[in-house]
Amino acid sequence: MTMRQIDISLTELLVSALNARKDLHAGQEDSGIEELASSIRQQGLLSPLIVRPLPNRQYEVLVGQRRLLACRKLGLDPVPCLVRDDLADTDAVALSLVENVHRADMHPLDKARALKALHERHGSYEPVARETAWSVPTIRKYIQLLALPDELQERLGTTNGPSGVGTLARLASTFSGDEAVQVYDRISGFTQRIQEEILRRSDGDLASIENLVTEAHEGAFNVRHCGGANGCEVIRDILQRRITQAGFQDLVRRAAEDAEALKTPDKALKDAARAFWKALAVG
Repeated sequence: MTMRQIDISLTELLVSALNARKDLHAGQEDSGIEELASSIRQQGLLSPLIVRPLPNRQYEVLVGQRRLLACRKLGLDPVPCLVRDDLADTDAVALSLVENVHRADMHPLDKARALKALHERHGSYEPVARETAWSVPTIRKYIQLLALPDELQERLGTTNGPSGVGTLARLASTFSGDEAVQVYDRISGFTQRIQEEILRRSDGDLASIENLVTEAHEGAFNVRHCGGANGCEVIRDILQRRITQAGFQDLVRRAAEDAEALKTPDKALKDAARAFWKALAVG
């Protein structure tokens, strides 16, 4: 790797078309170019731009696109830059991605496109995981976003976060086109965990979504943990249909008696047992 730091005139600096970060406004609602320019005015440019030379004696900015725009706004000229003389196009994409990929304010689709470019460059996921320090499943999820229909891609933003990316990636792998839009509109009001559960249970069948949404509204997917010494075993037995609803009600009664907490009328106890049974979505 060859690298040298020099000051370069603004007129010689061009934004790279290979820069992984395309949407400069993503995540910048509270910290735009104006704010960055103000910071540079007060403190100076703390991190030099990373560039590579072009044949026409100009330089391509690979890392620091927003800093370049802020410097232009300030009229800061020349600009301190680190020059990389050894970068091919694929290396430039990799550098831009690795520099930006862990930033929360990088648009998820920019991450997805850059990760896809790296995957195509290497031909497998493992080298991409080593370069980015991301897991293979996470990389797959981001790349799956590119299979979403345009309408859903336009709704993506930095506020979706990793868990939101997971939900949309599952949606992209389960439904396509107009069906994906219909499903997203039906499930978007739920938490991300419940959205993923609906998608998982649908198995790609659009006709099943309405019933699953109804079950979700009724609380069928709200059970997340089990507690107590025997809780997990009891839930496992229910799910595997080795215990009846009447048997479960009896377990509830005995647990309440053991805890000296049986203060509710018989009907209320049965109603609680039925509600729990329903929450497990059995039967």
